[in-house]
Amino acid sequence: MVHVQVAEPYRDRVAEELLHRAARVCLEDAEKAAAELTLVISDDETVCALNRAYRGVDAPTDVLAFGGDTPEFVTAPDSVHYLGDVIISYPRAVEQATGRHTPMEELVLLVVHGVLHLLGYDHATAQEKQVMWAKQALLLAQLGLAHVQPDETEGDP
Repeated sequence: MVHVQVAEPYRDRVAEELLHRAARVCLEDAEKAAAELTLVISDDETVCALNRAYRGVDAPTDVLAFGGDTPEFVTAPDSVHYLGDVIISYPRAVEQATGRHTPMEELVLLVVHGVLHLLGYDHATAQEKQVMWAKQALLLAQLGLAHVQPDETEGDP
């Protein structure tokens, strides 16, 4: 199950069903269709505060992914696996989309990027980035957005 929460100022600009679909495509591709996660579309201030608190970076960013795994926590064998939370800055998405594609397309890209992080993908090395970017491109193509490509700064700082 995918939960989508959009901050009030952005609700009329965000197609929640498209974000939900993007996350589902990622989960199905990873054969984790039964997993659960939350997508949050928020503002720069909220994302900056989370970035500072959890990554030690006092700057806004486009997307943060927080895994839901707590290895020391015991769950029932038939419980749904909570994959985690993807937090996206709507203002960053709008800025990054300018001149490239629509803000909604950028939000879909950031959802795919964030969910891939929850699934264990990273881009800390050139090889990891190549693998992650290839998977993003494949998933975006499945969503009919093959023309949407990340710029080199997305996901940073």
